[in-house]
Amino acid sequence: MKRNLLTLIAAGAIAVGGFVMVQAQPGPGGHRHGKRFMLERLTKELNLTSEQETKVQPIIDQARPQMAAIHHEAMKKIKGVMDSTMSQIRPLLTPDQQKKLDDIQKSPSRGDSSDRENSGENDD
Repeated sequence: MKRNLLTLIAAGAIAVGGFVMVQAQPGPGGHRHGKRFMLERLTKELNLTSEQETKVQPIIDQARPQMAAIHHEAMKKIKGVMDSTMSQIRPLLTPDQQKKLDDIQKSPSRGDSSDRENSGENDD
């Protein structure tokens, strides 16, 4: 039972880390790959002409801030749910398990925005 609980906690912490990492991605006009990904995918899968690409790009650019805002809000809500979940689980743990949980939540694999900033991933 304790092992299953620790596995659940670890999985939850990793999931939160993944969501935080995605949330930490730069907004509109940020990371180059993300900025061009949608157009590149459409171009490849739909075999767009260069004229079509020129017309599609501004439409994508216009939608990007709206998508970023929706994404940001969803990540805040998910983080809130995960924080609430962990605060309910934490009192059920032994002091040793609580320390392990703290270590899991602080680990670089969580993808904290400070790790991303220091790694240069936010650069254009």
